[in-house]
Amino acid sequence: MHAGPAGLPAAARARLTDLGRPAVLAVLNVTPDSFSDGGLWAGEDEAVTHGLSLVAAGADAVDVGGESTRPGADRVPEHEELRRTVPVVRRLAAAGVPVSVDTMRSGVAAAALDAGAVLVNDVSGGAADPDMARVVAEAGCPFVVMHWRGHSRAMAEHARYADPVAEVVAELRSRIEDLVAAGVRHDRLVVDPGIGFAKDAGHNWALLGALDDLDRLGLPVLVGVSRKRFLGALLAAPDGSPRPVEQRDDASHAAAALLAAHGVWGVRSHTARATADAVRVGAAWRRAREGQDGQDRSP
Repeated sequence: MHAGPAGLPAAARARLTDLGRPAVLAVLNVTPDSFSDGGLWAGEDEAVTHGLSLVAAGADAVDVGGESTRPGADRVPEHEELRRTVPVVRRLAAAGVPVSVDTMRSGVAAAALDAGAVLVNDVSGGAADPDMARVVAEAGCPFVVMHWRGHSRAMAEHARYADPVAEVVAELRSRIEDLVAAGVRHDRLVVDPGIGFAKDAGHNWALLGALDDLDRLGLPVLVGVSRKRFLGALLAAPDGSPRPVEQRDDASHAAAALLAAHGVWGVRSHTARATADAVRVGAAWRRAREGQDGQDRSP
């Protein structure tokens, strides 16, 4: 099992490190247009209630995002992203919930960290906002560096690879080097292959089948496959129509178990209880394969 990110406040660290299994980062989209649950939790009270329910059901942290990054999505103004996210982050953090903020903007990251967030999850890996590296370096917080080739509106244009695994690993290594050069500590970084971002189904499966290559970057690995389009394509009906988003959870949980069996640091999921169960099974399988007793001693 990879070591979890360092530098968290003590309470949050206890929830995200030394678990003996992958951490479950539960998705909380406070947006009207996210691909899976847009609009369901757009109100502050609804969002906070749902975030608390996710933790009660087994999530280790809640990943709050105020801007949809589904393929083709337009960006929202920064003031709107702040309005959507910061009050929710503040209330969840005040309730003792470890909160991650899902943002590409340094201003939103800074405001969320001030409100109590303990981790910044940037789908651009710091490439979308040149000031992001300074913000996370000064905060000393863990920073998720996802593989990214451009904003949602144009990401499909960038889904061209001669060797997806080699190119994704090389591009992540370059981002890591740039961030460290900008002052971010290497031991604060987590990498994410960016499943579904500027990638088609074949690219996604190639990356999932080559997690050992990502491990060679020497950093914890976070993977998000929950309810994504490539699972809908895998489960397509006989007429070729993809499985609807709301019917992809079983496949998402199976993937979470497999990711845990590999030994990733964390998984990002729209569900909590079933994903927590899945990663416990996968982690126990991994321990048993390594000759350990398979017992889960996480909190």
